[in-house]
Amino acid sequence: MKANRFTQVRAAGKVPVGQMLWEFGTRGMARMMDACDVDFAIIDTEHAAFSSADVADLVAWFSATTIAPFVRVPAIAYHLLARTMDAGALGVMAPNVKTADEARAIVDAVKYGPLGTRGIGLGGALTGYRGVTPSEFLTYSNENTTVICQIESVAGIENLEAIATTPGVDVLWVGHFDLTQSMGIPGQFHDQRFLDNLKRVVAVCNQYHLGAGIQPGTIEQAREWLEIGFNVISYGTDMSIYLAAMTDAVTQVRSLAAK
Repeated sequence: MKANRFTQVRAAGKVPVGQMLWEFGTRGMARMMDACDVDFAIIDTEHAAFSSADVADLVAWFSATTIAPFVRVPAIAYHLLARTMDAGALGVMAPNVKTADEARAIVDAVKYGPLGTRGIGLGGALTGYRGVTPSEFLTYSNENTTVICQIESVAGIENLEAIATTPGVDVLWVGHFDLTQSMGIPGQFHDQRFLDNLKRVVAVCNQYHLGAGIQPGTIEQAREWLEIGFNVISYGTDMSIYLAAMTDAVTQVRSLAAK
């Protein structure tokens, strides 16, 4: 298992910068993201159409880079979480974590004993198809893998401290659209109630030495949320960045052509 660049950047006191893959699951994405000096990638299987085989391919391609590959699973379920880790992912993002029990179930599926209850199947992608010393590898894996709990509901906010203090949780990540929807103010990211909840997440993360994650869609949004105190940033999705760049380019070319 390669080193987790995400945890290395955090340990150095810096802000890891990543991106979420929604659409472009091609063999070149890992190398392109590496050329952009991205720290981590989140392969989305909650909203995107990536299959388990697609995830395995992407994780394998990321193994040729220093980027830490994480996977957002569609639900909190052992077979989704553990199988993702066995494909060689260095971490998971679990959606809409509402209670400490759910956080505990995520950790159980991702971490080996005594921290979790993940089943042991060594020698495949997760160990680079090499033999390992089980006792050493299990300890290393527990230290080298990342558990991200998404806070996307009023219930998650209400149980924030219990989720944060679940052993094995590394990052609390605000799902900003879903959280505003749960609050009855969908998409109103400047509503003071939403901003207060962002500040609360950051405060709890700081108190318990967790990463505070969020995914801005614009540089201005990134600036605002960094100023609030978020210290884990995934900038947009592959799809949103392509659409914005291509729309701008086409508009400019048409303007030039019209002169």
